[in-house]
Amino acid sequence: MAVANQYRQSEQPYYVIEKEEVLEHLESDEQGLSPEEASRRLDEHGQNVLDEGKKTGFFAKLWEQLKSVMILVLIAAAGLSIALGEYIDGGVILIVVGMIVVLGLVQESKAEAALEALQEMSSPHASVRRDGEIEEIESSELVPGDIVVLESGDVVPADLRLIKTNSLQIDESALTGESLPVDKQTDKLEDPDLVVGDRVNLGFMSSIVSGGRGEGVVIGTGMTTEVGSIAGHLNEDSREKTPLQKRLDHMGKILTVLAIGVAAALFGIGWLQGRDPFEMFMITISVAVSAIPEGLPAVVTIILAVGVKRMAGRKAIIRKLPAIETLGSTQVICSDKTGTLTQNRMTVQQYYVNGETADVSEETDERSRQADATKGEDATSIFIQVLSLCNDAKLDSSQEEGETSGESSEKRDIGDPTDIGLARFARDLGAPRSELEQQYPREGEIPFDSTRKLMTTAHAVGENGAYRLMVKGAPDVLLERCTQVHGDGVEELTDERREQIRQANQDMTDDALRVLAFAYRESDKLPDESDPETYESDLIFVGLAGMIDPPRENAIEAVRVCREAGIRPVMITGDHAGTAAAIARQLDILKEGDEVLTGAELDKLDDKEFEQNVDHYSVYARVSPEHKVRIVKAWKKKGKVVAMTGDGVNDAPALKASDIGVGMGISGTDAAKNASKMVLTDDNFGTIVVAVEEGRKVFSNIRKSIQFLLSANFSQVTTIFIATSVGWSILTPIQILWINLVDTLPGLALGMEKSEGDEMKKSPRKPDQGVFADGLGIRVLYQGALQAMLVLAVFIWGLNQYSSEEAVSMAFIALGAIQLTHAYNARSATGSVFKLGFFSNKYLNWAVLASGVLLLGISIPEFMHPFFGLVPLGLSQWAVALIAAIAIIPLVELVKFFIRASDKKAAGEGEQEDRQAA
Repeated sequence: MAVANQYRQSEQPYYVIEKEEVLEHLESDEQGLSPEEASRRLDEHGQNVLDEGKKTGFFAKLWEQLKSVMILVLIAAAGLSIALGEYIDGGVILIVVGMIVVLGLVQESKAEAALEALQEMSSPHASVRRDGEIEEIESSELVPGDIVVLESGDVVPADLRLIKTNSLQIDESALTGESLPVDKQTDKLEDPDLVVGDRVNLGFMSSIVSGGRGEGVVIGTGMTTEVGSIAGHLNEDSREKTPLQKRLDHMGKILTVLAIGVAAALFGIGWLQGRDPFEMFMITISVAVSAIPEGLPAVVTIILAVGVKRMAGRKAIIRKLPAIETLGSTQVICSDKTGTLTQNRMTVQQYYVNGETADVSEETDERSRQADATKGEDATSIFIQVLSLCNDAKLDSSQEEGETSGESSEKRDIGDPTDIGLARFARDLGAPRSELEQQYPREGEIPFDSTRKLMTTAHAVGENGAYRLMVKGAPDVLLERCTQVHGDGVEELTDERREQIRQANQDMTDDALRVLAFAYRESDKLPDESDPETYESDLIFVGLAGMIDPPRENAIEAVRVCREAGIRPVMITGDHAGTAAAIARQLDILKEGDEVLTGAELDKLDDKEFEQNVDHYSVYARVSPEHKVRIVKAWKKKGKVVAMTGDGVNDAPALKASDIGVGMGISGTDAAKNASKMVLTDDNFGTIVVAVEEGRKVFSNIRKSIQFLLSANFSQVTTIFIATSVGWSILTPIQILWINLVDTLPGLALGMEKSEGDEMKKSPRKPDQGVFADGLGIRVLYQGALQAMLVLAVFIWGLNQYSSEEAVSMAFIALGAIQLTHAYNARSATGSVFKLGFFSNKYLNWAVLASGVLLLGISIPEFMHPFFGLVPLGLSQWAVALIAAIAIIPLVELVKFFIRASDKKAAGEGEQEDRQAA
């Protein structure tokens, strides 16, 4: 373990040498450092904080917003317009670009602020002994050699070599993934190659004291701690593009090539026709403006921002806008177990009393609920007494009084998770601890230690000086100290009964339960802590309790939805294989044929072999941070989009390596949150599934907007190309730009479309799947062609019946109106707009109305006509344009009808083939 240079242990790790030698090496003692020496070391070694890493500056963020292909093309078109004297065209394009950039910057700043608020949840103080006096200081001021005092509930403020412990237990799940607290000791260890979770005489920064008390000498601060060594890998800049960014960039390149090609072709045609070069330059700009959907970047950004806001209300904070779409592409979710898939609370699942094993349920608890622990002396009553009283947990008193209930009050329970679980179980069986403590007050105790594996409390019984000693501990140890058993009464513990108890213990262990045994004895004197053997013998056995950290209730449903959606759930945990497998089976993560792989077994596989077989494993147990990164990278090598969930520092490297890291807002460390692209404020796996569904819905709506906007742009390019090829002048750049801006509102409203209900019943999109996949490109082409056909028909009608100026105005009105009505066609790829209902998307209705007002606002007032190259039109001319606008709906509906019929026929043939094959 690394510490500041002067105090680095060069030969052996601190956990394999005696505590006295550690103190000597650090030039400290149990009285602590002097304030002067602590100040000197603080100046020498720096504050006890983790490096924040490089922050992206304003100009770097600005460049990120500007460098997309479509934005650069728009800037070029604006520059060319201004150079040719078309200042209005150029200015409007630049305004649109500015709106897009500001939206992106504002949203990113809001997400960063939300994350900073979450980071403030960590504890900033530490109790330290200096010159023999205990004082509270900022944890950032700790230095190597400081003596830190730990109490239950404290956050360990630095890496410590423990020098005193009294029943000290530390929850290290944030670092190791181990769901149970670790019993700590001060003796040196023998093996110099122990993994972090087995270094039981050390305390690690960011872990939590769950029980007991102790003292330790600081051996590592800041980036020299175990947490810091992991966090150091997270400060590298990572700018890998998301699937959405890749798709939009690819689409932008296609549109750029299209715009350049069509513009060059038209310029060549015009040159051959002998047309004016300035006129052809303006047509070239018209084509560029037509080919690039100016509103698309803004529409995509706003749709994502709306999705982010909606998800924040559903307890998920998105740090980067495109991350929400990445979730929608997710094919594999690698999830931490403790607290994410499980409740992070030990719960009694089975118990054994009087020769019978019972599951904890309404039916099987009936006989226990009938027992009165405050009065009865039967086996069940005594069992409940020991559960409740041989216990150091402090439950929220309002729960027993019936004032509050549920998760919020349970969070106020204090103590070791196992003790809390036992106390809750006893309370649920009708034994309020407050009543039991009044009747049987605790008078003495022999605390638990890892050597004896037992805990004993002494309680006064009556007023004649008698005591009842209540004992709990490891079944194998406690059973050897029992000579009697409480069944129908107190009986001799025969070999047959002893074997029955062992078998019950084994059955619970086989179900991956953590089993504790309970016993008692009567005594006429209080136990002596220095002589536990005397008082923890000749015990009367009363029962067993099997516990586990159970799955979250909604996690089972969330996993089912994942599988239905074609997403592979994978559990990664620091727990033992048996426990992990049992939970995974309950969640349906571990199915028949799937395998469990431990970290030790993974170490024996080379990268190539593991990558080939990674899809065989659904559960990983006893893994290290390096293992998690290997797992994520192996899935990515198979071309999968991988989400990684986690809360601990040990999860942070894998969170960053994944396509979408999902951190935990409540239990998550700062390192984990910083490495994530999304943070869950409720630490709930079910929220991830909500995010996946939201991501798919967002992308589906983005595709609808893309289809609408690109079909509109394709219709404009087609119209201009055909008109120019035959020598007509039909639409000017400012007219096209105005229509494109008018189209932006309906395009945005399509992003608010309700779910079609089948997002989570489809397989995830492949990461290399383009924007135009699944028929979107075909829809853009045919719908754009239909619109162009209608516009040209109106233009030709105008040329034949009226002047060329009136024909251009009619074509402009027709194009704008057609695209507004066509927005309703874009609400579904193949579904009929009549089935969806014209007015079911209120945002689209208002958008079409507002856009219609903008279109009429330059078409009717004659003072606007000179700016846009328009002339007044009569009622018959307006009627022709509006009839064309309405015609786009039945034309597209007809095509959709044939598509649905074809799909239905193909599905029927597929089912027939399946039946024949069967």
